[in-house]
Amino acid sequence: MTSTTLTRTGTAVPTTTLLAAGMAAGPVFLGLSFAQVFTRDGFDLSRQPLSLLALGEHGWIQIANFVLSGLLTLAGAAGLRRALRGRPAGAWGPALVAVAGVGLIVAGVLTADPSMGWPAGAPEGSPDTMSWHSVGHGVGAMLCFGSLTVACLVLGSRLGRRWTVFSLLVALATVVVMAWPDQGSISIRLAVGSALVFGWLTAVSAHIRAQRSSTQSRPEPST
Repeated sequence: MTSTTLTRTGTAVPTTTLLAAGMAAGPVFLGLSFAQVFTRDGFDLSRQPLSLLALGEHGWIQIANFVLSGLLTLAGAAGLRRALRGRPAGAWGPALVAVAGVGLIVAGVLTADPSMGWPAGAPEGSPDTMSWHSVGHGVGAMLCFGSLTVACLVLGSRLGRRWTVFSLLVALATVVVMAWPDQGSISIRLAVGSALVFGWLTAVSAHIRAQRSSTQSRPEPST
C-alpha cells in the first residue's frame, strides 16, 4: 500500500507546475497572436479580430494557439482545484476556469467565417449568414470570456480585500469593454478584453502558486 501511494504521488504533476501553466495561458495566447498581427501581411487589428488569424495560409498557427492556450488553462484550473480544495470557492472557481479552457479549444477547432477583408478576397464586412463552425466559434469565445469574468467575482471575493477589489475592477472593465456599443471597434475591444481576463488569470495563478510554494517550504515545527 505504501509503495503504491508513493508511486502515485511521484508520478503526479506537481500543483505548482499546473498553476504555472495557468500563469502561462494568457501570455502564450496574446504573445503568439500579436506576433502574427505584426508579421502577417495585410492583417489589420483595427478591423480584423484576432480570431481571423486562424484563416489563410498560416491559419494553423492561430488554431494551435487557441488549443494550446486552452490546454494550459485547463491545467491551471486543475492546479487551482488542488490548491483551493476545501476552501471557499475551491470548487466553483476552478470549474469556471476549466470552462474557459474548453471554450478556447472549441474556438480554435471551429474557425470563424472569412470577413472584414481577411483573408485576401474575403467580404469587406460581416458575412450575411454564418456557418455552423462560425457559430460554434462564437459560442466557444463567449464561454471563455463569460466564464473568466464570473471567475473573477467568485475567486476574487475569497482571496482577501485587495484581490476582491482588483477582481471586481477587472470584471467590470471587461463587461464595459465587451458591451460597448460600437461595432467599428469590436476587434480592438476583443483584444483588450482578452488582455484583461487573461491578465487576471495569470495574476491569480501566480498569487496562489506563491502561497503554495511558501507553505511547502515552511520548516516543520520541532516536537
